Amino acid sequence: MPEEPIRPQITLSPAEARRFMLLHHHLLPPRQLHGKADITALFQRLGCIQFDPVNVIAPSPDVMLQARVADYTPALLNELLYSERELINGFDKVMSIYLSADWPYFARRREAWRKDHWYTYEEPTQIHPLLLEEIRSRGPLSSLDLEMSDKITSFWGIPIRVERAALENLLAMGSLGIHHRSGTRRYFDLIEHLLPAELLAAGDPNPTEEDYQDWHVLRRIGGLGLAFDGGTEHWLGILNLKAPQRRAALRRLTDQGRVIPATVAGLEGKLFFLRAEDLPTLEQARAGQSTPAGAALLSPLDNLLWHRDSLRWLFNFDYIWEVYKPADQVVYGHYVLPVLYGENFVARCEPALNRRAGALELRNWWWESGVQPDDAMLAGLADCLRAFCASFNARQVVLSESAASDVHLQRLANTVPDLFKL
Repeated sequence: MPEEPIRPQITLSPAEARRFMLLHHHLLPPRQLHGKADITALFQRLGCIQFDPVNVIAPSPDVMLQARVADYTPALLNELLYSERELINGFDKVMSIYLSADWPYFARRREAWRKDHWYTYEEPTQIHPLLLEEIRSRGPLSSLDLEMSDKITSFWGIPIRVERAALENLLAMGSLGIHHRSGTRRYFDLIEHLLPAELLAAGDPNPTEEDYQDWHVLRRIGGLGLAFDGGTEHWLGILNLKAPQRRAALRRLTDQGRVIPATVAGLEGKLFFLRAEDLPTLEQARAGQSTPAGAALLSPLDNLLWHRDSLRWLFNFDYIWEVYKPADQVVYGHYVLPVLYGENFVARCEPALNRRAGALELRNWWWESGVQPDDAMLAGLADCLRAFCASFNARQVVLSESAASDVHLQRLANTVPDLFKL
């Protein structure tokens, strides 16, 4: 007999679903968190945040955190990663940052990488022992400290030096960790120099693969807030999890009362899941209490954006990061950030950071269809841009000719002339 489908237990209105997502992601209002303790608590809620080294403004985790943390600077994340070691770079959804305390839960992932390296070419594999010995004797090293002449093909079809490929392998296997960064350059060290011995010696908390998959599916639902049961991108990185295994894990978690199946009115036939522990946030969303509207620029890899279809269904916002698209396929720009105001996405913008001039350049700005900025929205955007500049050491906002031709941005610039250079 066919398996009985999972039945929804609750139905949300679209407004309740949107508000729940924003509350869950600490974006209603933005910049409500403070300091490193709140950043750690955010990781406890979301599990991980995605890392990408593209650095038009700052790496993606910094852009994500500035939307949630008042007076955020990249130094806060660097201290948690490389001084206090509360956080660690590792593979979760993709390459991510997560709590160091979660290290034992990824034992199966590291073991899988040992059997099937990122780079399975013979050359990197042969020098794994050599690199470990070099770092053991010399201390933290970057790939440039290990010059070799050979290159192999990377995932993106671009030549990559053998020693860098080997370091990537050893990082994925858990033999190495990132000691620190200097700009975009990573310095690697033996993992036993970076994490406590008792943490490294801890056994896998999940005895079976089913236990592991239940844990990781539950964790991923927390990373999303409201997780659509289909699709692929937002379920990436969970070991040996294809659609049948995902459905089985969701059924087990539902039967255990750890997740709640839900539907959203108007999205018939689409099933979502939220964690039972997040029900108080849902009740807060349903209460509909008035929250002062604020604005934020979101990272292209923000957890709120992980499932593009849900973003479109719930927020009527169609967004894709075009950074890796060929130039002739780009619709907006290679680095375009969503602009959130209150409970809606109102615009998208193309920023750049002129570090020498200490200026945030707004190269382009596109209002969403039907948006008519009023004084309150413009004031919220001014606060958002001021906080964004402060996070990334910019003293002023510069409008391109294209952006300056927008009457609403011109009005905003005239309202706060100390922030804008006209």
